[in-house]
This record gives sequence, structure tokens and C-alpha cells, in this order.
Amino acid sequence: MLEINLSGLKLKSPLILASGILGVSYSSMKRIFNAGAGAVTSKSIGPRARKGYKNPSILEIYPGTFINAVGLGNPGIDNFLSEIKEIKENKIPLIVSVFGDTNQSYLNVATKAEQAGADAIEINISCPHAEVSSIGIDKDLTYSLVKTLKEKLEVPLFVKLNPNVTSIGEIALAAEKGGADGVVAINTLSAMVIDINTKRPILAHGSGGLSGRAIHPIAIKKVYDLYQLLKIPIIGCGGISTWKEVVEFILAGASAVQIGTALYRGVEIITEINNSLLNFLKINGYKSISELIGLSHEFKTQEVPDFD
Repeated sequence: MLEINLSGLKLKSPLILASGILGVSYSSMKRIFNAGAGAVTSKSIGPRARKGYKNPSILEIYPGTFINAVGLGNPGIDNFLSEIKEIKENKIPLIVSVFGDTNQSYLNVATKAEQAGADAIEINISCPHAEVSSIGIDKDLTYSLVKTLKEKLEVPLFVKLNPNVTSIGEIALAAEKGGADGVVAINTLSAMVIDINTKRPILAHGSGGLSGRAIHPIAIKKVYDLYQLLKIPIIGCGGISTWKEVVEFILAGASAVQIGTALYRGVEIITEINNSLLNFLKINGYKSISELIGLSHEFKTQEVPDFD
């Protein structure tokens, strides 16, 4: 009942580990998969090792809501290849998130990941506290990058969208035109918290990305709007903490979802969500969770009456 086909990827559950959360080592990703995730997404991997920003780099500002500026710290693609191979030896569906500083460097990282066994590539063009966000705010740069990668890659290509734009639909359509097999909506929202005693931003980098429960309604709205524009699948992401938010994303138009911030409560949350989803489907007489995709669009908004 929970099995899905996502752009050719056959997954046991619509729950996917979001990039940036426990996605650096085989051991941590294996725990996520064993808990019931359909696939895992690696941390964003670049052409070379990168330290990222100094601490403090993450802070819980409200219950279940965090602000972070990690700065795309990662081991670099050459050092990550052994992790990819180990994950694939254990038959865990793997999406490798990649970034670069040029189209060619994105392609080089993605190609190495694919050759090592990645089942799909997710391109990060939207991290709000790193240079890659400059791509995700420009439809022409997005189209060019996606087209460059799609012409060379055999595996599905997903594009993680930037919510910090005037029109996310315009960027998504550019990605679709470039050949993307799906989009991930959304990345974190640009945000800042200032300490009133030190009179400076709390994060070492200053600004960061807001994730968790506070951004969930925003993410739902973005997915709802994108479903009306796109022909390719949407992977919903943002503020999932219970099975209800998963159902909400799928009703809005998502074919699958990514879960990240809520894992601070433990990987068991994935098992709990899967069990609750199964129960919901059985109670409501659905044979597959895919039957729910986009159902909220059958709702007609109430028209405002004219007054004489």
C-alpha cells in the first residue's frame, strides 16, 4: 500500500531522508532505511572537501523549528565514493545531492556519483546560506544547469527548489523544460535570529535556513501551486513531524515526501509514520497511497458574492 514509483525508482515507502540530515555515512543512512524509509538522500556533496561554517551552526528556536547555517560542509565527492558503493552493496535506494560552482563541476560530481552506483541525483541550487542559491533564483541558470546534466546522466534527476524567490513556479518550469525528472519543494527559508544581549546574530554565519514545523504550511502552499503547473513529480519537503503532514503533502500534489528536521526525535519516527499511514489507508478504503495524489485540487474555493 505504501509502495510508489518515483520517476522509475520503485520505493517501499514514500518517505525519503532529506538531504543534510544523517546523510554522510553508510551506517547512519542504513539506520534510516531499516526504520522504513523508501530511499535516502545524501548530504550535499561537492567537487572537493569543504569544512563549512563555524559553530554555532544550528539552533532550535521554537519547538520542532530550527535555524541552521552549516555551509555545505562535506567530504568531497572523491572521498564519498566509498560510502556510495557500500550503500549500494546493501541495496539501499540512494539519491545523491550534489553541488558545484559551475555547470561542469556539477556534472563532474554527478557523473562520479552515478558511476559509483547512485540511483538518482538531486541538484542543490537552493541552499539559502551558500553560493548555490544564486542558481535557484534564476530561471535561465536553472534551465542551463539541468539541461547540461540531463544530457549526460542516465539516472533520474531531481531539482531542489528555492522558496526564497518571487515565483517558484517559474523556476520549476525552467527545470522541467531542462529535462528534470522531478522537483523537491522546498528547501529552507532564509532567516535570522539576533541575541539581544550580544546584539549580534546567534549563528556564526549570521543568517541561515529555517526548517521544521514553522515552514510546513508554506511548503504545502508551494507544492499545491506547483502541482497545477508541472507534469513531472513533486517531492514535498518541509516540516513533517507526523503522518498527517505526509498525507497533507500528497493531497496537495506530492508523489513522495522528504523528512529531515523531525529526525532529531529519533529514526523511529519513520516507522511510526509508516504504520499510521497504513492504518489511514485501510480505514479510508484506499489500496495505494498514490491514490491520494492531488485530491485536494478537487476542492472548489468559495466564490465571493457580488453586492448590489
